[in-house]
Amino acid sequence: MCLEVAGSVIVGFMAGSVAFLAFGGDSVIELISGIAVLRFLQSSVEGGISEAESERTERITSLLLFILIPVIGVGSVYSHFVGIRAEGSQLGIAISLGALIVMPYLWNRKRTIGRETKTLALTIDAVESVTCIFMAVALLGSLLAEYFLGLWWADYAATAVILGFVAKEAVESRRELHDRMGSAAPSRSA
Repeated sequence: MCLEVAGSVIVGFMAGSVAFLAFGGDSVIELISGIAVLRFLQSSVEGGISEAESERTERITSLLLFILIPVIGVGSVYSHFVGIRAEGSQLGIAISLGALIVMPYLWNRKRTIGRETKTLALTIDAVESVTCIFMAVALLGSLLAEYFLGLWWADYAATAVILGFVAKEAVESRRELHDRMGSAAPSRSA
C-alpha cells in the first residue's frame, strides 16, 4: 500500500495526471483508514472494544473520504485552467495494474473479516478497497488512452469517474455510520 501511495503521487506529479494524483490521494486515505482500523483492532484484542473508540475510528474513516472530495475537485479544476495536459506513463500503467491485482484480495479479506467480527470500521475500509479497484480500472483506461492514443483529456474523464466513486463511497460510509449510531441509540418508550 505504501508503494502504491508513493508511486501514485510521484508518477502523478511527473506525468501531470490529476487522475493519478486523485488515485494516490484515495490510496493515502485508505492507508490512514487501514492504520486507524488496525489500531482499533489491536486495542480491542488487548483490552476489549471501547464503544467510544469504535465510533471515533468509524468517524475518522468516513471523514477522510469527505476530505478527499474537494481535494480531487480543486486539483482537477486547477489543472484544467492552468492547462496541464497529462502524459501516458509506463510506470503509471504498471502501478495501476498492480493495484488491480492486489486490491481484490485486500477487499475480499477485509470484507470477510469485517463481517465475521461485526466490525463496521473494517467493513467501511473494505468498501474503500473495492472503490480503489474501480478507480484503478478508470485510471488504467485513461493511462492506456493517453499512452497509446495521445488522448490527454482521458485523464479528466478518469478524474471525474474517480471523483464520483469517492463521493459515493463517502456517502455510503456516512450512511452506514449513521444507521449504526441510530440503531445503537437507546429506544424511548412512552
